[in-house]
Amino acid sequence: MGTDLAHAVFSPDDRVRFRHKVRRGLDVLGGLLDAEVFDTGTGMTGLEIEMNLVDAAGGPVMRNAELLADLADPRFQAELGRFNLELNVPPRHLAADGFGAFEKEITDALRTAEERAAKADSRLALIGMLPTLAPDDLVLANLSAGKRFRALNDEIVAARGEQFPLDIRGVERLRSASGTIVPESACTSTQFHLQVAPESFARYWNASQAVAGAQVALGANSPFLHGRRLWAETRIVLFEQATDTRPDELKEQGVRPRVWFGERWITSVFDLYEENVRFFPPLLPYLSDEDPDGVRTAGGIPRLAELCLHNGTVYRWNRPVYDVMDGKPHLRVENRVLPSGPTVVDLLANAAFYFGVVRRLAEAERPVWSRLDFGTAGANFRAGARAGLDATARWPGLGEVGVVELVLETLLPLAYDGLDRFGVPPVDRDRLLGIIEGRCRSRQNGASWQTAAVRAAERRGLSRPDALREMTLRYLDLQRSNEPVHTWPA
Repeated sequence: MGTDLAHAVFSPDDRVRFRHKVRRGLDVLGGLLDAEVFDTGTGMTGLEIEMNLVDAAGGPVMRNAELLADLADPRFQAELGRFNLELNVPPRHLAADGFGAFEKEITDALRTAEERAAKADSRLALIGMLPTLAPDDLVLANLSAGKRFRALNDEIVAARGEQFPLDIRGVERLRSASGTIVPESACTSTQFHLQVAPESFARYWNASQAVAGAQVALGANSPFLHGRRLWAETRIVLFEQATDTRPDELKEQGVRPRVWFGERWITSVFDLYEENVRFFPPLLPYLSDEDPDGVRTAGGIPRLAELCLHNGTVYRWNRPVYDVMDGKPHLRVENRVLPSGPTVVDLLANAAFYFGVVRRLAEAERPVWSRLDFGTAGANFRAGARAGLDATARWPGLGEVGVVELVLETLLPLAYDGLDRFGVPPVDRDRLLGIIEGRCRSRQNGASWQTAAVRAAERRGLSRPDALREMTLRYLDLQRSNEPVHTWPA
């Protein structure tokens, strides 16, 4: 949903026409899948990395528009809050020097952005949730400029019809409410994209869902919000609650949430788009000039603008993506499970684990999802988000198992094999997956390091706010070293 809108006022007729075009787009997508016109290449990958702009005390700086104007780099874009940025890393294959090229491009881009930010006494923070955020930071005045952000806020607020309550019960409890979706800007994530052939899409999506619990447990990096210690990856539950368009009555009726793990394994990418059309009313009924039926009749490939825009307002943790490049359509799995940070090398280790294990699971002769109940996969996901490396999960053949044991004994060997199938050089494979192993053996990821650092500061007599500020500044210094988080001193 990165394209800005030409206008942000929608009439009832716009909504009717948009719904009609979404349904037509779904029919055209089905025809394209039957016609076998898709790029069947597998292995092209991409990354999106969100981050925060912070001041010398580690607090948020509401100047993303000024930094973006100074950078003039199309890879960087604004995100929901005025303290948020996103870096879109151009896609590439993982074979040969894929991970090395990713690391160089990301570090070079961040170095330039840091240098520009420093002119305004600011820094960049790659972290799942900025610990120094206060409720007064997450207000409508701090929504990023741009019609699409205001339109998204207005439409979700109107759909809800009342305030968005937050009630997050973790190690501690946070209760609050907001009349806007701006609290969602506290969530900064990393998204991985993996292009797959249409006939393989269901296997890759199902594999991504199956492994999501272990994935979020390994990468958890969001334990604090508004001074409270909550989940290891609080970003998950905050995103669910801060953008929930359903009042209590609609929840009781079984209306699906727009931030959604899902409810079943799939047999085709069409299943996901069909669910989007069947379950979710349009939020942003912006109409394009494209006639998808006409384009297809003329032998062209339509962009399916309305279907894609609608898909972008259903926030699955693993989202389908339809796109057209050089006149050829392709499909991607967009993995949205993980937070940002702690370091670039940690992000790439997370990517290596995800890409490797998902490929191996997707190509398994006996799929894991044939032996794993979908509800159990969803429960594993929430357990991993809540408890991080201390979580337990249920896995076929193992029963209930600690997530660290599951990764070390079962999933990590699959990830090695999967990266070999991508053609990743052994030196890159071993370096990045070695970081995952180190995280497990030390039992230290971003979330556990943050909580330990705050606990130590409080034992020295610091108040919670002072402990969070001190920890955040230490985090920023260690982040610059690009040493993996499991090696950070307590």
